[in-house]
Amino acid sequence: MAVPALTKTHPVADELAQLLFEGADRERVHGAWRRLVSGKEFAYRPGLPPEERTALSYERLRLLNDAAGDPVELAADPYRLAGLHEWTGPVDGGLTTLASIHYNLFLGSVLDHDGGRDRDLSAFTSLRRTGTFLCTELEHGNDVASMETVAVFDRATGGFHLTTPTPGARKFMPNTSLTGGPKTAVVAARLVVDGEDQGTFLFLTPLSDESGHLPGVRVRPLPQRTGTPVDHCLTSFDRVWLPREALLEAEHGRLGADGTLASSLGNRRKRLLRSINRVTMGKLCMSAGTLGMSRAALTIAVRYAHSRFLAGPKAGDRIPLAAHRSHHGRLLHALATAYAMTFLHRSLVSRFAVHAEEDRAEVEREVAVAKGWITWQARTITTECRERCGAQGLFPANGLADLPLNIEGGITAEGDNLVIWVKAASEMVFGHQGVRAGESGDPEGRELTELPFLRDLLAEAERIWQDRARTALREGPSGDPVGRWNATSDAALEMVSAHARLQAADAFLAAAARAEDPRAGFLMRSLCRLFLLRQLGEHTGDLLAEGRLTPDHVRALPKTVDTLVGELAPHLMTLVDAFDLPAEVLSGIPIASGGSVGADEGGDESEDGWEEAGVGAGVSVRV
Repeated sequence: MAVPALTKTHPVADELAQLLFEGADRERVHGAWRRLVSGKEFAYRPGLPPEERTALSYERLRLLNDAAGDPVELAADPYRLAGLHEWTGPVDGGLTTLASIHYNLFLGSVLDHDGGRDRDLSAFTSLRRTGTFLCTELEHGNDVASMETVAVFDRATGGFHLTTPTPGARKFMPNTSLTGGPKTAVVAARLVVDGEDQGTFLFLTPLSDESGHLPGVRVRPLPQRTGTPVDHCLTSFDRVWLPREALLEAEHGRLGADGTLASSLGNRRKRLLRSINRVTMGKLCMSAGTLGMSRAALTIAVRYAHSRFLAGPKAGDRIPLAAHRSHHGRLLHALATAYAMTFLHRSLVSRFAVHAEEDRAEVEREVAVAKGWITWQARTITTECRERCGAQGLFPANGLADLPLNIEGGITAEGDNLVIWVKAASEMVFGHQGVRAGESGDPEGRELTELPFLRDLLAEAERIWQDRARTALREGPSGDPVGRWNATSDAALEMVSAHARLQAADAFLAAAARAEDPRAGFLMRSLCRLFLLRQLGEHTGDLLAEGRLTPDHVRALPKTVDTLVGELAPHLMTLVDAFDLPAEVLSGIPIASGGSVGADEGGDESEDGWEEAGVGAGVSVRV
């Protein structure tokens, strides 16, 4: 069994791809980015030291900018912005980070404030200057409300003095080195007027020019971190003067000529959240990047499973890895999750793009919950795929080794997953209404193959954990807020987890209903069924105790899953072909194109290529 040709795609895979990639909007959202990463400039380059890999990411950022069309329009388009991350994530994690910062956090923040489009943005849209975003401080990560950097209003000039008052207030992790050319930052700082803290706002701050960092700007490179290298630094300011127009203003805060602040928001925390509102889109971007990495990892692992042969049950037989249930079963469960992740992400990008102001809080919470779930699942999927490719998966040339480490960045960026889930959990214990007891119906006579039944069981699991969280909060120690939350948080986080999976299942079901080809519909429903059965496995005890499952259901669950895996196994290649990775990308990955690292190195296997190790008769070692 050989890996199918890279240029041929099954018609069913074409329809699945249409469902996965925005349907009629597929070319507008994904086309430019897919073509971009197909170019030879994005091929894997072995042996580059970290500094050169970082410089390469900046070179590719310029190629991306050329393909972007109008960068201003890109920054304002959630669909294309997310799509950018999906396609660059698998080929260059550093580029994905740089693009996310420049287009979303920097350019997007400028555009979201008064007069954004009226400013002269040509230096940024042409990438004569790269934009960066400075919010997190060394001692203030998830508690950005406690940040210390200040911008003091100077009545004499009408401008501001930007200052880092303590070592712990140095801006942490932004790409502020001289690599990549001159840079400008959007800096989050407390606006201080006549000694009074008015809340955190954003300030447009040039950092460097062709000669180096500007006066008062202090930059120190951070040690190399895991994953694809980026020029992360510690950045501080020593009374850097900024003109009046450096302050980014909107309805949440406008500074009058007399130093009076007019704001539609009543407290400093709300002003902060409005100032850094682009972080929500950033969560969608981080999720998108890890989505692309998951789909790429699965494509590589499935193709390798069909080209890697091993001994069969009879002497002389050779069968592919994909023939074994222990191998293809794990990949199918990962595939089902990747499809669910994709459809959940699609639904949230659409919801975010059109949400009304009154829905802002709920949409932001749903995006945060999905970001946590998607990025955690991506780490699990890419690790699974790496393991299924054995030693070949350890070589970066095979496209897998760097992915889990790059995903770690997504798990932490734009809000550490656990922290944003804790916040969501605290809001959802009483602020969210899920399915109530009795709505999921009598389980007698229901089959584990019924999608509506399985969906309602997952909703019931969310309800069970919400009830536990509510009970724990009510019964927690009075007068001890931390103690009460400690007694509640485990159940509340389980509620959030179930909620994320339920939202993914609903998005999956909606996508399956749009399938027109019966064969594509069958695969979509089967894969969604496999996803739901896997999610329900850990809740069977609770569902049985609550009368939502029968003992026969619990007994039948393993066999139902095994049968479903057996039905889907012959379609593994079709399911990953739908991920539409360009042939040019796959052909550059040895194990995705029928080869392996080392197979074409060293020419023939003559004795000239080998040297006796001298450790026993007949033992040779390649050198």
